This record gives sequence, structure tokens and C-alpha cells, in this order.
Amino acid sequence: MSGCSLPGSSSSSSDTITIGSTIPETGQFSSLGQDLRRGYELGVQRIEENNDDLEVELILQDDESDPEVLRQQLQQITSNNDVDMLWGSFSSLLVPAGSAFAEQEEIPFVAIAASYEQNRIEADADWTFIPFPHSRDVVRGTLNTLEQAPESATDVAIWEPNSGWGEEMAATWEEQLSNAGYEIVLRERYSIGSSDFSSIISQTAESDPDILLSNPTPNGGITAMQQMEAASYIPDFIQFVRAADPFAWWSALGESGRSVCMCPGWVPGMTGNGNEALYETYQSEYGEESEYPPVMVGASYNLTQVAEQALVNADSISPDAIQEQLQTRTFETVTGEFGFDDVGRPKEGELSVPTGQWSEGQQRLVSPQTEHPASMDLKYPIDSWDER
Repeated sequence: MSGCSLPGSSSSSSDTITIGSTIPETGQFSSLGQDLRRGYELGVQRIEENNDDLEVELILQDDESDPEVLRQQLQQITSNNDVDMLWGSFSSLLVPAGSAFAEQEEIPFVAIAASYEQNRIEADADWTFIPFPHSRDVVRGTLNTLEQAPESATDVAIWEPNSGWGEEMAATWEEQLSNAGYEIVLRERYSIGSSDFSSIISQTAESDPDILLSNPTPNGGITAMQQMEAASYIPDFIQFVRAADPFAWWSALGESGRSVCMCPGWVPGMTGNGNEALYETYQSEYGEESEYPPVMVGASYNLTQVAEQALVNADSISPDAIQEQLQTRTFETVTGEFGFDDVGRPKEGELSVPTGQWSEGQQRLVSPQTEHPASMDLKYPIDSWDER
């Protein structure tokens, strides 16, 4: 899209697009706040480079990982500025709060990191679009990844957080994996915020599954891994959706967190649709910190590509014109090619659903595999504790 400009722009004037957003710089999701910020800022840099007569004002505030604070911050941003679009925060706790505000104000809202489908179905939302794997997509990614495991890997344990999304993920995993020939040997509920996983670990060890699936919070997943190590128990495959996303995972666990899988919407190793530019600009800005962008940098950068393609192809920058583009276009982003369905999810089966796995302090793409240096074969079985 190099050289594109917004409708109404000219070589003698500059259009300004104002985008409001909150991110969790403090609170329970703060380990992801910096990654969201960086993905958004790299995206704004790209938008301005691609569109000579366009300036983007990105207003970011800390929502403290609190839905009420988030709403207050969005109210302040939109009261003090003529906002053209809103971008989301992180998680199925915070994104719905941003969506509800955007729907009330009739402002186009694009967000990631919210996979709870029932929330989308029940929200009756017209202005919200989430270019991110939802529960049905996550399970498709799990099944694709397990194709690399031996046929003998059939027994599955599911840890279900006591939340709407926790129940939805557990039910979707159970249904789809059962249909695919896997046996669910344990589905056990636990409380979000729990600091004691000893009982569920003991039950899981007794069930002796090959595969452990769950979607804990980052802190919960880290605590669970520490307590599994203390109990000298580990299955052959672990996928902790959400928990294993931040680099805080490796900072807290080191080798104890190795080989755990994630499904964060984007993983280093993906190619095409702007990935090469993402790797290059990330290296230029932050390469001294890590070889490749953290997963949430890529996922949020994908959001900015959706926003750009909607903005530059709209007849005007009116909310209705932007909304129409979001509803009708097929988008090309670092996560793949997709359009949105009538509740703002990627259309079923269109979104690429990458799985990452921790290896040597980096998140590596294991499904779908590519020729990129950050792609690798799935490590299965994962190493026992005494081999780490």
C-alpha cells in the first residue's frame, strides 16, 4: 500500500487520524502492556511511512488491567479529542469493556487478545472487530499442532478456569478433540487467582494424560509450572493458552518453562503479508532485547494493518465509512488473510492459527511450519524435569 493516502488528502495538506487506546501497563496483565505498545507504535510508524499525507495521533493510557479504569480512560480520551478509531487492550476481561464503550459511542473498535466467542455472539455489536483467534480457532490450532505428535498420544487432560472463557475453551477442546479420536481423561475446574495447584496436579498425574490443555492467566500458569516441578510431574505436551504468551514466562521460569506451547495469534517464524518489514523494524528499534518480536508485538502489529487497510480504502474518515470497510474487506496481515463475520470474528476457517513453543528463551513457530529460521519441529515429548 505504499503511497496510498486517505480520501480527501492532498499533496499540500496533511490529514490527521486520531486513535485512542488503553493498554495494561500495571495490574495483572502488565507483562503484556509493553508488547502491545510496541506493536501499536511500530504500526503507526508504518502507516505514516506508507501514506505520505497522513499523520496518526495515537493516544495511549494505562487501564491498570481494570475494566472500570479502562472505561474511564476511554471516556477521557474521547471527551478531549475527536477520535476516529479505538484500539483494544488485552484479554477477554478488558476487551469487552472497550467494546461496550465503542458500541455506545459508535466508534470503530479493533482489538486483539480476546478469544471468548460467546461474548461476541451475545454482544450484538456493530462496531467491534477482533482479528485474533477465537476459541474455535484455538482448538483448530491445537489439532494442527498435535498432528506432529505420535499416534499414541491420545489421552488429554483439560484444566478449566472458572470463567466464561475458561468453560468455553474446555468445552470446545473436549468436543473437538473427542470428535478427532482423542480421549478426555480429565476435565477439572479450578479458581482463577488460585495459588495452590497441588490437588489438580495430583489428579492429573493419576489420570496420566499425554496432553495437558488450559488457558490460565500468566501468573496462574507460572505458578502451576513451578508446582508441577516441585511435584516432579510433567506430561508429554502442554499448551497454556494466554499464560505462556509474555516474556515474563521465561523470566520467571527459565528452563522450567521450556517447550510449553501457546496460541497467541502471531508467532516469530511467520512469513508474508508484511512479516519481513515487521522483523526489520523491530530489529532496528529493539533488537538488542530479543532476536525476534515477542508474540504480542506481532499480534498488535496485525491489528494496525487491519486499521490501515480499512482507513485508506474508506470513502471518508467518517465512522460509517470505516465501519463498512471493516465489515466487508478481506485483510492481509502478518497473521494471514481473512475477513470478519457478522459478530466481528475472523470468518471461520480463514484465520491462520499459529502455535508457538518456548525454546532456548525464544518463542518459536511449530505450526504451521515455514522455512523461516524461527520455525522448528514440535518438541514432543517435552523433557522431564531431571533433563532440564
